[in-house]
Amino acid sequence: MIVDSDVLIWASRGNAKAVRKLDKETGFTISAVSYMELCQGMRNKAELSAFKKALKVWRIKVIPIDESISYQAMFFVERYCLSHSLFLADALIAATATGLGEPLLSANTKHYSMIPEITLKQFRPG
Repeated sequence: MIVDSDVLIWASRGNAKAVRKLDKETGFTISAVSYMELCQGMRNKAELSAFKKALKVWRIKVIPIDESISYQAMFFVERYCLSHSLFLADALIAATATGLGEPLLSANTKHYSMIPEITLKQFRPG
């Protein structure tokens, strides 16, 4: 399973439901895009250190953006940027999930729901 950035953000903010879900899914994957988004959201080195520890605890595998993911994301952007306001980061995350044939766990399913190739699992933080 690919886990979207938003679920990891909920967990980092102490959302018990997110933590439980990720504890059950130990060994999941994230896109390199999610990794970078999370790093950019850190307020200090202590938060970054805690995030890196969580990567190890949850045995998170970070999937790099390769040629195949790039081409698929380009297709998604071309197809959905005007009609659904699909943004670059979401296109790359969606391309990672579809390229691996893995479902995507996200609380922001509206960002991806127009893509028929993706299998979405909705996370509800509350």
